[in-house]
This record gives sequence, structure tokens and C-alpha cells, in this order.
Amino acid sequence: MSETIAGVRVPDSALAREATELVRDAAPPLLFDHSRRVFLFGALRGAEQGLDYDPELLYVGAMFHDLGLTGRFARTDRRFEIDGAEEARRFLLSHGITGEPADRVWTAIALHTTPEVPLHMAPEIALVTRGVELDVLGIGYHAVSDEQRAAVTAAHPRPDFKNRILAAFTEGIRDRPASTFGNVKADVLAHFVPGFERGDFVEVILGSDWYE
Repeated sequence: MSETIAGVRVPDSALAREATELVRDAAPPLLFDHSRRVFLFGALRGAEQGLDYDPELLYVGAMFHDLGLTGRFARTDRRFEIDGAEEARRFLLSHGITGEPADRVWTAIALHTTPEVPLHMAPEIALVTRGVELDVLGIGYHAVSDEQRAAVTAAHPRPDFKNRILAAFTEGIRDRPASTFGNVKADVLAHFVPGFERGDFVEVILGSDWYE
């Protein structure tokens, strides 16, 4: 039976149920609850902005967006966002969703830590970012009502979330520090991993094999 939280109907198709169970099995409760809130907050922002989006695609994008932080899907040779994006596309292809819709979900996950750019793209891409920004950073906090926020967090609590999500970010990316070059996760390692040195865009240019 379909579940409604804060006025948002959670998709209840076979695809959505399988996505839910995959993430529930792979991720700790911290990331599972966060991913569900990302969907709910993204959907609320979509309603507020009058956007027409595919709820199933948004749901898969939200649920899979942090799979790259889990032991089951993490790799050390690329950004964690790509880990989740690749698994989401594999999952969608296995359910017969191919081409542009699958690419849309891939892009939503791959760009969810890239400020501003996703907000100018397809609704599902924009709304995964909106949901992440609201839950993690508080961006758009007042765009949803107190009652809506209370309903979302009653269904998926976020105790000590700020500290716990920062710890999850740190553990998920500390073994691939180079993957944070040019993105916001470098800030996480700078705070929590002793000896971390940021990549420097200017030094990359000056040190390249082009001598001109």
C-alpha cells in the first residue's frame, strides 16, 4: 500500500519497492533515512515550484545518491557520486528503463554535490539537488512549512544529523582524497583528515606538460 508523508505520495511500484530494499540493505539507517528525506524534500520543493517530474525517477535518484558512501558500492578510483550514479543506471536498465530517463537519473546523482548547475537542468536532476541541499545544508529550509518538515522528520528522524553525516562523508571518501579535487567534499577532508592537502587548480595548469 502506498505511503504518504507530508502530503507526498511515496512511489510504491515494484521498481520503487526494490530500490527501497536495495538501499535499506546496503546503507546504514543514517543514509537510508537521509535518502528518503531527500526524496520527500525534493518532492515538496517540486510542488512549491510547480515542476512536472517523474516520481519514480526522482525516487531512484534520491535513494541511490549516497550509495557510493557504502561499503558495498564504494570504489577508491573515482568520485563517490559516480559510484551511486552507475549503480542507479544499472538498476534502471535491469528494469527496462533505458536511454534518456536512465541518463537523467545518472546525472542527478553525479551532479548532486555540484552547486547551482543541476538547478538549471531537468526537474528530477534539480530536485535531487534541492532535497540534498535542504537536508544537509538547510538551503530552502523556509520553502517548506514547519508542519511539512515535522512530518518528514517524524517518519525519518535525523538525530545529531550534522555530525553523523559529516562522519559518513569522511569515512566514505578518506581513501580517495584525489576524487575531491574541485568539489565540496575537499572541505570535509580538510576538516577531519590530518595531513590532507587540497589539489590546486592553478598548480595543475602551471605544472602541466604544456610549456606555453
